[in-house]
Amino acid sequence: MGRVAFNTVFGLLGINDVASEMGLEKHNEDFGQTFAVWGVDSGPYLVLPFFGPYTLRDSAGLVLDWETDPVVRARPIALRNSLIATRFVSKRTDLLDASRVIDAAALDRYVFLRDAYLQRRRSLIYDGNPPREPRPAE
Repeated sequence: MGRVAFNTVFGLLGINDVASEMGLEKHNEDFGQTFAVWGVDSGPYLVLPFFGPYTLRDSAGLVLDWETDPVVRARPIALRNSLIATRFVSKRTDLLDASRVIDAAALDRYVFLRDAYLQRRRSLIYDGNPPREPRPAE
């Protein structure tokens, strides 16, 4: 709430992120991470059209994230659609460099993306400090 208050008042209604400059840490959390903390198993790995890689748990979280997103409730409808389109374009441009790296480094693109996604999600769930995975029995 402190970040929202500072960015609203001092950041010109949230246009500028002054809260980070003031030392208020930003946390990017979603319902998929919340489900993981609550003990819900990740389930199978999925690749959703237009959305990309997810697990079953994260896709259920995606539905809740979408329903609680204030942009979805924005009116007029043309404004809402513009905001959503801008978000998708921004996300795609953020991923352009990553796709070049994947094309250059991956022997098997699917396996590379799956493993990278699952490792990243594990790191996000544990806030960058995941516990060691048990070694498989020989």
